[in-house]
Amino acid sequence: MCVLIKDMAQRLTGRGRVELVPLVALLLLCFLWSLGSLRADLLPNATSSAFPPMAREAIPLGLLAVAAGLFAAIRGAPWPGGRQLGACVLVGIGLFVAPAALLGFAATSVPSLERVALLSLCPVFAVVLEPHLGPNDSKRENKGALVTAFAAMAGTLCLFPVEVPNSIAAGGGFCAVILAAATIAVSNGYAVRIAHDIRPKSIATFAAVAGGTAALSLFTISLITEHAVWNWNGLRSELTWPSAVELPALLLLFWLMRRVSAARMTTRFVVSPLLTILISAALFRPEIEARGWLGIVLMAAGSGWMLLGPVEDEETGSSSLDLNR
Repeated sequence: MCVLIKDMAQRLTGRGRVELVPLVALLLLCFLWSLGSLRADLLPNATSSAFPPMAREAIPLGLLAVAAGLFAAIRGAPWPGGRQLGACVLVGIGLFVAPAALLGFAATSVPSLERVALLSLCPVFAVVLEPHLGPNDSKRENKGALVTAFAAMAGTLCLFPVEVPNSIAAGGGFCAVILAAATIAVSNGYAVRIAHDIRPKSIATFAAVAGGTAALSLFTISLITEHAVWNWNGLRSELTWPSAVELPALLLLFWLMRRVSAARMTTRFVVSPLLTILISAALFRPEIEARGWLGIVLMAAGSGWMLLGPVEDEETGSSSLDLNR
């Protein structure tokens, strides 16, 4: 473990080897996500909601569409059309709508901590799929990336043990969460490819279309299945947290798509729970058993190597540590 930490430190301090800005942005994204998990503990009097889950999911995505759309209009960014527009719509559905629907289906049969553990499969799927979904000129993760992705997942399972399903409903929910993880990994890889193919200015329009598609879809699903009743007073009370925490995280997500590989972006499904645990440990001082510490070490080492480990050129096989592709 000490050797691994020393190696990572050398990679970070090596002249010109790692682009720190995308790395810091990704860690900030994970931190904002971890705050979402701690919201009930940090703000116990402000967690009640006038809206059901799908409706709440739609609010920050709607804010993303508005903010990105305004930014694109100010910059005069071209809006996607034709096949590119369809691709942006697919990303919105694949990254946000389909996982929300699958996780909502699993919520009644799979506990929340087990869902967190199963979603740590995202980096595993992403490492396997990135060579097929990523940009044509992208670099591939080194062979050790798959091993470290499994190590990070094993660490998550140490902290959040998953029970074998004992009923058809539990089995269906279990499979739904795994399918959600695969859907996110595929959509993430596809989104990174689109981000590399379009003009830099068009990232804002990409985010606006994807966010707007997801918000409208979730809004419609909520009206049909949850019978959500929208009113201005309830919506106004719901805007503070998404505006301060969830919107910045979504903006960072799209900003990173041109700068970080798809596999490294999915480390947020390991780093965010890890930060949640560390922040909780600092604030509330719970007793952590040996298995828990083992999980923390595996999560930190696995995700750390995925973020800082070398990548190889597709043609030459030479290693590089550039996060800013």
